[in-house]
Amino acid sequence: MAVKIVRQPKKIALIGAPSSAAAFAAGTEKAPAALRAAGLIERIEAAGFEVADYGDCAPRLFADDDEHRRARNLKEIVAGLNDLKTRAEVAVKSGALVLVLGGDCAQVIGLLTGARRYYKHVNLLWFDRDADLNTPATTPSGRIDGMVVAHIIGKGAPELVRFWGEPPLVREPDITLFGLSRLDPPEQELLSRSPLRHIGASDIQSKGAAASAVDALSHLHADTREFVVHLDLDVIAQEDFPAVVVPGEGGLRRDDVRVALQQYARHKNLLGLDIAQYNPDRDVDGACAKKLVDLLVEALSSRLETPVSSSPEPAAQPAEESSTGTSA
Repeated sequence: MAVKIVRQPKKIALIGAPSSAAAFAAGTEKAPAALRAAGLIERIEAAGFEVADYGDCAPRLFADDDEHRRARNLKEIVAGLNDLKTRAEVAVKSGALVLVLGGDCAQVIGLLTGARRYYKHVNLLWFDRDADLNTPATTPSGRIDGMVVAHIIGKGAPELVRFWGEPPLVREPDITLFGLSRLDPPEQELLSRSPLRHIGASDIQSKGAAASAVDALSHLHADTREFVVHLDLDVIAQEDFPAVVVPGEGGLRRDDVRVALQQYARHKNLLGLDIAQYNPDRDVDGACAKKLVDLLVEALSSRLETPVSSSPEPAAQPAEESSTGTSA
C-alpha cells in the first residue's frame, strides 16, 4: 500500500552526520556538535519551527587508507550511510523538512536514499564550488568527497553506486550543479557530454543570486518534483567563510548564498537540506559556527513566509513497491 506523507512546513527533522571519512582532512566530524553548541536548535525554534531531533549517527573518521588509494575509506563511508539512511527514512516519512548536519559530502547519499524509500524520483540541487564528478579511475586523491555526484549518477565504486539498489540514485537530467568555480579536466570532459545542468559562480554573480536560483528551480522542475539541496560550504568565498576543508578564493559571497538558499528553502517540494564541510578545527573562536547558524536560520525562516500549497500531496511509493523500475 502506498504511504501517504503529509508535509509539515513548520517542522524540522534534524539529523547529525558526524563524518570525515570521505573528506580531504579531519575535522568535519565535529560539525554537528559544534552547531548544536552554537545554539542552532534554539534559534530554529525561536524562528517559529518545531524541531524533532533524531540525534547524531556514529562518528566516521578521516584516515589515509593507503591500501585503497583509488577509493579511500569505503567501508566506513558505507557504514555511516546505512546509519543515516535509517534515520532519514523515518524523518522523511514524518513530513518534516529534513536537515542533515554533516560532515563530509558523501552523507547526501544517505539522505537521498532515505527520500527514495518514499518517492520514485528525487531531484538534486548541488550547491557547491566543485562538481565532484571524478571517479576512482580519474581521481587525483582517492577521496570520495571529490566523487560524490559521479556515484549518485551511477559511476564509480560498486559499494556506493549500488547503495540505493538499482542505479542511478538520481538521474543526470534531474541534477543541477549550482555555484561551480573549480573543475578538474576529467570532470570538465564528463560535464561537456552529460545532460547535467550547471550554473557557474560567475554567471550567478552576473545575473544575481535570486534570479539564478529561480532558473535552477526551473531546471529541476521543482514545481512538480520533490528535491533535495546539498550545500557544501566551500562554495562561499574564503574571505566570508574560511572554516572549510578546501577553501578557495573568489566564488560566491555569503549574501549570494543566503539569497539563493532562501529561494530553495521556501519551496514546497523541498524534502531535505544537507550541510557539508564546515570544519570546527579551523574555527577556533567559533565565528564561522555563528555565521552558519545565522545563515541557516535566515534561509529556513523564509519557509514560514510562503503559504502552503493547496494542492494535495501525491501518495509516496514505499521502496518495497518502487525499488524496481525507479530510474525511468
